[in-house]
Amino acid sequence: QVQLVESGGGLVQAGGSLRLSCAASGSNYAMGWFRQAPGKEREFVAAISWSIGSTYYAASIKGRFTISKDNAKNTVYLQMNSLEPEDTAVYYCASTPVPSFRVTDFDSWGQGTQVTVSS
Repeated sequence: QVQLVESGGGLVQAGGSLRLSCAASGSNYAMGWFRQAPGKEREFVAAISWSIGSTYYAASIKGRFTISKDNAKNTVYLQMNSLEPEDTAVYYCASTPVPSFRVTDFDSWGQGTQVTVSS
């Protein structure tokens, strides 16, 4: 399994920006970001394939969030702009060996980082 360490969460006002980072011990087919708000199920946010860099986004964040990668650093980023209170959640990065982005397709997970957006 790939070891993942996230960083970059915090408290920000609505309309602000944050960038999350996820350092990986190795590569897989793709890396993804998920989030889980209190009382809600974990949901897909974005994913990027390691080799080609193809990106995929959830409809709720498309146009506001950007996923990117640095292969040399084995690091994936999530740039979050125009943040809304509804974006408040614990954000997790994860790694998958297959070209499918359901929660169950990811076999390695980071510890999560809290993002809080105040109104």
